[in-house]
Amino acid sequence: MKLINIGFGSMVAASRLLAIVAPDSAPIKRVVQEARDRGMLIDASYGRKTKAVILMDTDHVILSAIPTETLYARWMNKPETEETQCPEEN
Repeated sequence: MKLINIGFGSMVAASRLLAIVAPDSAPIKRVVQEARDRGMLIDASYGRKTKAVILMDTDHVILSAIPTETLYARWMNKPETEETQCPEEN
């Protein structure tokens, strides 16, 4: 099973991941709030600003402080460039 580092020692199973989306739009904010209300929200941002919302096939919604582009690169096994690396993680 391939695991993807979503920041600060947290990992998710790549095979269970449906989407990585930006947290800025109103529909995604509603998805996050609905997941919070149902108890299906996992906050893996460790108090930092949420830069990505991860939707899982288990109906869980995960918040990450790592940018969407960086998570996508990790998901697709692409090497990360300097511009996609998260400075908080180093």
